Amino acid sequence: MISQTRDIVQKSLDALLEDQSFLPEVKGENRKKAFTSLTSILSTPNHVHKSYLRIPLDDEKVVRIPAFRVQHNNALGPYKGGIRFHESVNEEEVVNLASLMTLKNALHDVPFGGGKGGIILNPREYSEKELHLIARKYVQYFSDILGPDKDIPAPDMGSGEREMDWMMAEYKSIRPGMPYRGSFTGKSVVNGGSLGRREATGKGVFFTFRYLVHNFVKEQKSLLTKTDNVFAKTALDYEDRPLTIAVQGFGNVGSVAALEAHQSTHLQNKVVAVSDRNVTMYNADGLDIPALVEFTMKNKGDLPTEDGQLKEIGVKAKIQERDEVLYLDVDVLMLAALEDQVHKDNVGKVKAGIIVEGANAPITTEADSYLSEKGVIIIPDILANAGGVIVSYFEWLQGRETQFYTEEEVFNLLYDKMKSTLDTVLPLFFGDPFPLRQNCYIHSVMKLSTVLYRQGKLY
Repeated sequence: MISQTRDIVQKSLDALLEDQSFLPEVKGENRKKAFTSLTSILSTPNHVHKSYLRIPLDDEKVVRIPAFRVQHNNALGPYKGGIRFHESVNEEEVVNLASLMTLKNALHDVPFGGGKGGIILNPREYSEKELHLIARKYVQYFSDILGPDKDIPAPDMGSGEREMDWMMAEYKSIRPGMPYRGSFTGKSVVNGGSLGRREATGKGVFFTFRYLVHNFVKEQKSLLTKTDNVFAKTALDYEDRPLTIAVQGFGNVGSVAALEAHQSTHLQNKVVAVSDRNVTMYNADGLDIPALVEFTMKNKGDLPTEDGQLKEIGVKAKIQERDEVLYLDVDVLMLAALEDQVHKDNVGKVKAGIIVEGANAPITTEADSYLSEKGVIIIPDILANAGGVIVSYFEWLQGRETQFYTEEEVFNLLYDKMKSTLDTVLPLFFGDPFPLRQNCYIHSVMKLSTVLYRQGKLY
């Protein structure tokens, strides 16, 4: 996964090196040296912090749990990125996710750098008391590098507002008298969190898709019909007709995106499938998403696994194998689970014409190339799932100003921010042969390169 990010960053730098209109004042050998410096800076993190959290368990055993905090780049502002609680966490993954955060913030003009954290554990295997201690220990071990103007963690897979509340409280006790509200984002509202933060990523995932197919294509139809761009033909094919949608992953991101699609009045959506770690739910006539959301809230986040459970909540659906959601004959596939879900061994079975990446890096490099060559529009993670960090920025601002936005204000600000990014990259995407992912990376790399050059860090 880390090589995928490096490769696409390098392709972006290679394209910009040849574009003499970019940084025109840097010429000849100096230009080559500057771009060599950029390659080095953007392909490696500034810092990799690793520790083993010593945790006494409820049964009086003591375990040491590996934990990471990676700080990739802070040219644009303090490091920013979530803390993942998951058994698959490893150093390479956290480094890659931190670099994605750097690029994501640059793309959306959010004044943060890129960071990421991870703790190698399955949170389902620990009691609430043990998780509380793990969260506090993480802050104790990494407190010197964290802070509202240094590095600002947020929730990620396996963590949420509860963990952020615990961590902020620990940071406050370690740093008495110092500003603490902006030390963590994604907190509960009562602890200074922002309204709408939990739903922000899922809403952003659906919004990017909706804006592309509903707003942008309608507004630019005359231009799109005149181009030979293969992706323009795909987009036009999805205009003004009922669309079937499948969502992989039914956590904070997937469930919200599915609910947005189900309730949308802008498009004729029909969410026909959703999945989680156990099963796929399928109904060709459309699923009752609100009922499934309510069920998961009462059942530790899990979808129904038996027909009896479906009958109890009045939901009509066929229970299928977990990965079947990837291969259904649908118009749109939203990937909101884990990395590397679509790869060279299964990409040939994927039928969707539009794929939205709600998760980070759910499509491998080989699969991405295969799908793009077929004209499949992939709305990449760097563009689609930025809602969380954008609203985290609003939360950080609200904490500094000690005045708070309504939920409606938060979502309006979120949509305005994402619309601005979409209006920048979509015309480029439909105007040249690069996939949307490459266009987004080029835009991010341009912003970072310009800032690093102006800061005198390329020589």
